[in-house]
Amino acid sequence: MTSPSTSPLSLRFPVTGDETRARELNAAFSADGFDFLAGGGYLGDPGTDDDGTGSGTNADWMDFLDSVRRQHEGTDLPPDRVPADFLLAEITADDGTRTLIGRTSIRYGLTDHLLNFGGHIGYAVAPEFRRRGYATEILRQSLALLAERGIGKALITCDEDNAGSIGVIEANGGVLDDRRTNPDGTLIRRYWIELSPEPVTC
Repeated sequence: MTSPSTSPLSLRFPVTGDETRARELNAAFSADGFDFLAGGGYLGDPGTDDDGTGSGTNADWMDFLDSVRRQHEGTDLPPDRVPADFLLAEITADDGTRTLIGRTSIRYGLTDHLLNFGGHIGYAVAPEFRRRGYATEILRQSLALLAERGIGKALITCDEDNAGSIGVIEANGGVLDDRRTNPDGTLIRRYWIELSPEPVTC
């Protein structure tokens, strides 16, 4: 349940007008070594032109949106991809102002890598909006979407030292299964969450 101290949160697909804010979030997360837009399937920085100058073009963003669409439809995917939804997390203030604060990537299947390290869902919240209950709500709504697709049990993972994510996962019913070391040496916690067969109202 969303904390009373937070603004209402919703998940939606990215659109053309989200480019500037999405790039801002991508830059903010890059400082922590996290690729905010990776869940959309775009292989490369959407702010970089084909010539590598980094100046960016609107066509790059349109390519990203096309990749999001193809993952949603499950069409023309490379072997290491599964059907997935890349959704932006948006909050609405009392005055109607809307702000993008994070994202979720919901995978409707598991490759070997996802089974061992990545899980069904990857989510993120911008640093200035953390510790307000938004990550917990993003994961809750993401789990509801998995349940609507008939998935009865979700695998969620996080780094062993990520206390914030551990709390978010356990608040959503996560039960620790085991810990595994990924190829870069990071110790990963693997949680399973039993999903309700009934859609959860978001």
